Amino acid sequence: MNVQLIGVNYKTAPVEVRERLNIPESHLPDALKRLSQHPGVDEGLILCTCNRVEILARTRNGSADLRGFIRDYFRIDPSTYESHLYELSEREAVRHVFRVTASLDSMVVGEPQILGQVKDAYAAARTVGTVHSHLDHLLTRAFTVAKRVRTETSIGTSAVSVASVAVELAKKIFGSLNGKHVYLVGAGKMSELAARHLLAHGAASIFVANRTYERAVTLAKKFHGEAILFEQLYDTCDRADIVITSTGAPHAIFRREHGELFLNRRKNRPMFFIDIAVPRDVDPEMNKMDGIFVYDIDDLQQAASSHLSDRRVEADRAEQIINIEVERFHEHLQDRLQTLVVIPTIVSLQDQFETIRRSEIDRVRGRLGSLSAEQETAIDALTRGIVNKIMHTPITSLKSAAKDAEVTSVIEVVRRIFNLNLTGDKTKEESEKKKPGAES
Repeated sequence: MNVQLIGVNYKTAPVEVRERLNIPESHLPDALKRLSQHPGVDEGLILCTCNRVEILARTRNGSADLRGFIRDYFRIDPSTYESHLYELSEREAVRHVFRVTASLDSMVVGEPQILGQVKDAYAAARTVGTVHSHLDHLLTRAFTVAKRVRTETSIGTSAVSVASVAVELAKKIFGSLNGKHVYLVGAGKMSELAARHLLAHGAASIFVANRTYERAVTLAKKFHGEAILFEQLYDTCDRADIVITSTGAPHAIFRREHGELFLNRRKNRPMFFIDIAVPRDVDPEMNKMDGIFVYDIDDLQQAASSHLSDRRVEADRAEQIINIEVERFHEHLQDRLQTLVVIPTIVSLQDQFETIRRSEIDRVRGRLGSLSAEQETAIDALTRGIVNKIMHTPITSLKSAAKDAEVTSVIEVVRRIFNLNLTGDKTKEESEKKKPGAES
């Protein structure tokens, strides 16, 4: 299949590296088009989440320079990220795609969000046209594998997410969330998940700010919170004890001067920032201030690790399913490749029989007289049924022979028996003989 994958994730690269390789959603179509135009790439998909940036490609010779694509697209010093990259190909690339989609490679094993994120990446690539045949088959199979893992194991039981782990961390810091005021900056899925967990653990009120005010209003109404105009963010943020921020901003929206302003208004009462955005929303310099505590996406990994031990047995069962599915995928792929050898003959056979069927109907139509629509339909169905039954045995034989070494001989026999393309071949031979200098 010539599948290649390259990327960084939370295990190989810190957040400061991942955020430099992040591709905003609005830039993804252009990135996909440029990937598809990169030498040697036939199909491509890009997956960007807070924990990973991965490029999946089907290549012509299995050795496209995907590192070169990263250099050309991002235009940043390779020394800042090269050592953090991993590259996989063929079977191991397929295994990785299956594991990621099934949430076995996630920071929080079993979290459900990654499946939706992979589906979003797939939809974006399909829309642009960079996923169409082989990768389409791979991704749709990955979704089926993920569903099987969810169905046959308990890995998703009491499912957690980055948002829920963030809330757990807040509880450890404050002891209790009862009476605490929470500010959600960004009204996306992650913020909504965080809001659900916060309210379930006693949060008193929720404020929501988003660049699109209508989305902030919608989310705030869901949880009986208060929507805030994004322009009023710095004037209102000090009202919160906990700030969970997850925007798509290309740079930090909270800097040291904002922290100083908030602490002054709060009379030095502490503030807790949980930054689950990549690129980060909170400048790390804020963490150096007394009274402000900042945790980014990588800081959540330690909290998430406690969930891994609880799910280890189920994760092992899921890994066994992945191993089986990888083998099945490659066996099925091999069958498809073998079948391709006989497809032209099968198509020729179908075309020839359809031509005969139609010509015979036309030949006797004059003797049948005027036919009603129902009679026309009946004749069409009858003749199609006869043709399909006649073709069944040769087509089945061709498909079975596709796996045998003698497939070429079987194809030749079928083509001669049914006189497939022989007329065209003879015409070509005769025209060759008529050329000047041809032997007589």
